[in-house]
Amino acid sequence: MTASAPTPPFPSRLPNVGTTVFTVMSALAAEHEAINLGQGFPDFPCDRKLIASVNEAMLADRNQYPPMIGVAELRNGICQKIQNLYGQHYDPDSEITITGGGTQGVLTTILACVSPGDEVVIIEPAFDCYRPAIELAGGKTIAVSLQVTRDENGQVASYEIPWDALAKAINPKTRLLIINSPHNPTGMVWQKTDLDRLAQLVKNTSTLILSDEVYEHMVYDGAAHYSVASHPELAARSFLISSFGKTYHVTGWKVGYVAAPSALSKEFRKVHQFNVFTVNTPMQYGLASYLADASHYLNLPAFYQAKRDFFGAGLAKTRFKLLPTPGTYFQCADYSALNIPEAQLNEADFCKWLTTKVGVAAIPVSAFYDQPTESGVIRFCFAKQEQTLATALQRLQSL
Repeated sequence: MTASAPTPPFPSRLPNVGTTVFTVMSALAAEHEAINLGQGFPDFPCDRKLIASVNEAMLADRNQYPPMIGVAELRNGICQKIQNLYGQHYDPDSEITITGGGTQGVLTTILACVSPGDEVVIIEPAFDCYRPAIELAGGKTIAVSLQVTRDENGQVASYEIPWDALAKAINPKTRLLIINSPHNPTGMVWQKTDLDRLAQLVKNTSTLILSDEVYEHMVYDGAAHYSVASHPELAARSFLISSFGKTYHVTGWKVGYVAAPSALSKEFRKVHQFNVFTVNTPMQYGLASYLADASHYLNLPAFYQAKRDFFGAGLAKTRFKLLPTPGTYFQCADYSALNIPEAQLNEADFCKWLTTKVGVAAIPVSAFYDQPTESGVIRFCFAKQEQTLATALQRLQSL
């Protein structure tokens, strides 16, 4: 007789949270030897110069605790990058903190400024770490959904910012508003006019902004990324979060940063020092050395646009309907017009079928909502080698 799983002798802090959809789909892909276009990580190596920079730091015995806020060389490099790109100066000593990836930056920001009963507004579909972090802080999540536009066939055509719903959601209890651009999972990108409108929306409130910008260097077709750092009114009330893992193809290193005004950074660091204290020393030095050459991140839009266009051209030969992808390394697609019975499945079941029977793993966009929200749209990751994408396309074109 199999013993039942023991019940923990304490109430769960996250009773409604299970294993993330990314872990589930990646495990399913591995089990069935499917091509994993689900979880967002590259299958190609990073620049060997970056590896060499980290190796040099290790050999130079930079292997002990760094400063809690991060090594000065890296913070100075980030300061210069933000100023060059967005025109905003953050003091590297009091306003820039190195984090254990973007996720730790999100959690620490929320724990630092959200108290029990405070409301936090998120925009769904939303990355899955936002809501649990709010719950751990004792806050109340107020979710508004991106507006979905549909074409004449009823298929999803685009996602738009829900301005009226945002205006209604923000009130005196609103401590924090979380925005994400370029947006995961839809690929939507905020424009300068959007930041202007947001600034007007929060102007006479005490609402803070958490701006998740980990895909900042993946904006295509010659367009610019408009960071909250580029908008002085928003920068004054914002935590800007970004990630070296996404930018330099090293997602497993889990190194990111948070830039915020000194008063906000002071509170952020009070929490940061006790939930991670500091971040891997030689990798910080290696990243600092590599960051001095801006050519990598400046060339990143063209690099990923080529992959987007290659994958999109192949997917266009199927009955999948491609949604616009102005940013990120994700391609959303509506599968409802596929001429197969499985096209009637809900998004989660369709993705499981696609993984186990077709051999390509994707992520259901419905997984980015708290309540079931079916639109017939799934997300593919195109941060892969061309041969990986070509093999996946061959399988998808058989549908």
